[in-house]
Amino acid sequence: MTSLKHPQLSGLGRNPAASDDILVRLAVHGAGRHGMAQRRERLADTVAEAVLRHGGGDIVVALRRDRVSPAMRRRIAGHPDPAIREGFADFVRTTVDLEVQLPIDDLEEVYGRPRAALAESSDPKLRAAVAQSWHERPEPVQTALLTDPDPTVRTAAALYKQPGVPAELRDRCLADPAVRTHVARHVPLTSAQFAELMRVKDVKLHRAVAANPHLSADMVNRLLQIADLDVRIALAISRHLDTPTRDRLFALVEAERAEGSDDARIALTWRPGEPTWLCELPLGERLTCLDSPHAVFRRALARCPDLPEEAWRRLDDDPDLSVRRIAARRPDAPSEVLEKLVRAHGDVFHLKPLHVDHPNFPRHALRTFVDEPDPDVRYVALQDPRLPVPALHRLAGAPEPFLRRGVARHPNITDALLERLLVDPDPKVADAAAANPVLGPARMDRILTDAGL
Repeated sequence: MTSLKHPQLSGLGRNPAASDDILVRLAVHGAGRHGMAQRRERLADTVAEAVLRHGGGDIVVALRRDRVSPAMRRRIAGHPDPAIREGFADFVRTTVDLEVQLPIDDLEEVYGRPRAALAESSDPKLRAAVAQSWHERPEPVQTALLTDPDPTVRTAAALYKQPGVPAELRDRCLADPAVRTHVARHVPLTSAQFAELMRVKDVKLHRAVAANPHLSADMVNRLLQIADLDVRIALAISRHLDTPTRDRLFALVEAERAEGSDDARIALTWRPGEPTWLCELPLGERLTCLDSPHAVFRRALARCPDLPEEAWRRLDDDPDLSVRRIAARRPDAPSEVLEKLVRAHGDVFHLKPLHVDHPNFPRHALRTFVDEPDPDVRYVALQDPRLPVPALHRLAGAPEPFLRRGVARHPNITDALLERLLVDPDPKVADAAAANPVLGPARMDRILTDAGL
């Protein structure tokens, strides 16, 4: 986390090139300690001792398991200060009490029992925490959790599609208000089970049923009678609809969005899924989706790996950007398609791998992106680890802080440019500059000295 008041210290705390001596001095300051809490590297014992001495129980949560040596873990466990000795355990217990998910390993460490035993704890909040965190639990444990006397535990056990609901428990779970909405979204439904769910006057339940991928044609026809935006969008991607009915459902929701309905906009934007069944169809049937007016079907088609060249050409020129981006992820996407896409729209940095990391992307062209007018596209140039220094200087002068921050993280940055970005008015830029391992020991020392450390 960047310290808004002391960004150089928080960044320096994350810097993988900072020596143990630097980190010991940095541990005196809260911004430095919080920066160190985000380090991936194990802290030396001397550094961990300094963090504990100055940070107390507030920082001990960051010093668990692989973050410190076994000897330091024993030192913390026997520390004379109860705030330090019990700091991590108190954090875990409080988090369990707040019903916030934690890694199952943390629960085992603090409660001192294996996960199977924790699932049988007398504390329902702990049982619920296990249900949230132990995703590969065996069927007997899942059965016990789904039939737990506490509804919070049952809800946690049914929250995700896996590990699923044993067939013999489906009737019971579908009748249980604590879990039926979650279960109805995933399990195959009999006609009787579906009819019983439709009798319940609960729109959230009906939305869950509409999103179930196992519905029959009769079930879909019954759901068509429900005038709910999310139900309509879920049904619109069903394999059982004819084209006119599908078009009518989309048109109804689109009309409400045109009138300014936020609910309609959300229903169209955050669809419950895509027609994943499309890739199971014969190729000839799938290719008819090239002419679909609904981008969600063209997106699903673009995920199919066995399309002919003409289909890929059409998808590469699709009017919807999301379709083009999915199509460009195929293994044999041409280099010119990849470059054209990224040069026009930039990359999607929260989805890995990036388009620029595609084996066919012309990496040599990255530095030419510096000349593009769109700042999001110029940012892509920073994916070239050898981006020339003049290009870095141009990007460092950009008014957009995210571009300057990208320069501050770049491995080819010069000392002079790093010095300039260390005092950037945007704290995140200064933080990134201080975290760059190119930063020399002398400059690190000066940062600490200037801060009185």
